[in-house]
Formats: sequence, structure tokens, C-alpha cells
Amino acid sequence: MPKTLEGQITMEKTPSYFVTNEAPKRIHSMAKDTKLIVVVRNPVTRAISDYTQTLSKKPEIPTFEVLAFKNRTLGLIDASWSAIRIGIYALHLENWLQYFPLSQMLFVSGERLIVDPAGEMAKVQDFLGLKRVVTEKHFYFNKTKGFPCLKKPEDSSAPRCLGKSKGRTHPRIDPDVIHRLRKFYRPFNVMFYQMTGQDFQWEQEESDK
Repeated sequence: MPKTLEGQITMEKTPSYFVTNEAPKRIHSMAKDTKLIVVVRNPVTRAISDYTQTLSKKPEIPTFEVLAFKNRTLGLIDASWSAIRIGIYALHLENWLQYFPLSQMLFVSGERLIVDPAGEMAKVQDFLGLKRVVTEKHFYFNKTKGFPCLKKPEDSSAPRCLGKSKGRTHPRIDPDVIHRLRKFYRPFNVMFYQMTGQDFQWEQEESDK
């Protein structure tokens, strides 16, 4: 990590930290006052997105439905498959809470980050003790991507959008498989809401569909 001067903040992102067992202990031993930001989204959507990403690199892999189950007839979900295991947020958070207090963690809603990026960024800036510099004027919604893009209001340069690997069209998944996955994640989601004190309303979102 680079040395940080007074008045500076060093940031680093690695998605796998949250789900790596050894990470909390290592980070705590390096800098126990580190503030942690975790972006989470509906674990069912996250699993399908994860699969879509892998599929783009390895088109020969089995279907999502095949990989998601240990036994399709019995409806046994294969929680050892990383695409599914990563979404059991309560399990991973339990590991982090052994080393860091909840006050040093901020959980950002991936869904709200898309519909209200400025609102979520305001929370991030407050959490980091920064002045609210990034506001609504820094975003515009890219309909093709389905994501907000970042722009500098004072500058005419092209907006920065997420790369080609983001915003891919998801393959069609059997609705029964989605239903079973929702059922599988529900108790873990409830546990996660209780642990964080935040209701991400993933069940609400599903009942609206």
C-alpha cells in the first residue's frame, strides 16, 4: 500500500476479500482502523451475473441450472459452487465481525447504486469523513448499459462508463430454479439484515416481479 499523508485516504478494491477466510485477520494485523466498504446485491441476481461472466470466457461450461444443484429432483442447491456461496453474505460477515466492529463497515446496496448513485455515494463520502463532492451532477444513466456513468461537470471529456464485462445480458434461467434459489437465500438474507441493521428489501423486489 502507498504511504498516506495527513489529509489523504488510500483506497484499494478487491472483490474477493469479503469471501476469503484469511482476509479479515490479515487486514486487521496490517491496519486495524481500516474502513471497509462492501457492495452487495440480491444474491440470486449476483449468482446469475457471476455465471454470465464465466460463460463469456468459457462458453463450454454446463448450464446454470446444472451447476446450481447437487440434486435437481430433490431441489438440493449446491452451496459449494462459488457463484452461490459468495451470496451467503451472513456467513462471510460473521468472519469479518471477529476482527472489525460494524461501525467500520459500510454496506452499499448494488441496486440503489444503479437507481440512485448520488444517494449511495453521499453515504460513502459521509462514512469516509469526506466533503460531499460527488453529487447528482456527476452521473448520467446509460440506457444501453443499464448503468449510471460518471462525468466531470467542469470538463467536457467523455463520461466514464463501466467496461465491456459489465451490463451483459443474462441468459434465460428456468423460473423454478430462480424460485428455489430465492427460497434457499431467504433465511441467510434475513440473518444478514439483522447483522447489518439494514433491510436491502431483496424479498420485496422479488415479489414485485
